[in-house]
Amino acid sequence: MEKPLTFRSATAAVIWIVVVLFVVGNWVDLAVQGRDHLSVVAAAVLLLGAGVAYVTAQRPRIIADDAGVTVRNPLRDHRIGWAGVAEVDLVDLLRVHCAWGGPPGAAPADREHHKVISAWAIHYSRRRQFAAEVKARRGARRSTMGFPGGFGGRGLPYGTPAPGHQHAPSAEAEAERVVKLLQERATAARAEAVWAADAAPGIAGAATAETEPAAAGGITAVADEGVTESLTSTWSRRALAALLIPALILLIVILV
Repeated sequence: MEKPLTFRSATAAVIWIVVVLFVVGNWVDLAVQGRDHLSVVAAAVLLLGAGVAYVTAQRPRIIADDAGVTVRNPLRDHRIGWAGVAEVDLVDLLRVHCAWGGPPGAAPADREHHKVISAWAIHYSRRRQFAAEVKARRGARRSTMGFPGGFGGRGLPYGTPAPGHQHAPSAEAEAERVVKLLQERATAARAEAVWAADAAPGIAGAATAETEPAAAGGITAVADEGVTESLTSTWSRRALAALLIPALILLIVILV
């Protein structure tokens, strides 16, 4: 069993840390110098701000394990087995196209239910990605012409940075890598489900009278377990509490 992979925005993680430090620092300042009602209101506002930052920056992530993928958004969690992932793509956010229901191993188009889940954890800008590609090509061209005689860069594909000029992957490039990884897992799971569904009749027919029920049931379990689990969407109690409790405290403080 592989360790679950977690994907989230590095920028959002930095924002969360900055907000926490800001809130804690201001609480300390208010505890030392604040002595009036306005200070209490400010402390409650900071608490609400921390809750908003937790929900929007700290919580969103994508968790991929052996059985399926979980998309954790600000207030809701979505879980789908790998064989139920029809497609993963990028628009402004990473999107998981879910298709479930119907016979095991059925094609996504033949499933009974379809839904698209947008993941807040992975943002994508086609404009920034295009600008990064153009910049990389220009850098590669300048590097090539910088060699003596202008022939030192021959043999490199157009758009490939010369040695020593590679840059860290952009957020858009990282998003594309995540899409590729998730899509590969989903494709492999659907192929396994199709194989299990096709193999079930043959094994069931070859089984003896005593073992036929067990054999058929075993293959059905392989086709139906884990990777074919249907989509489940649940509200996060922790996220709701992070917003509602500070909001209630702020309301009480203002009214008192």
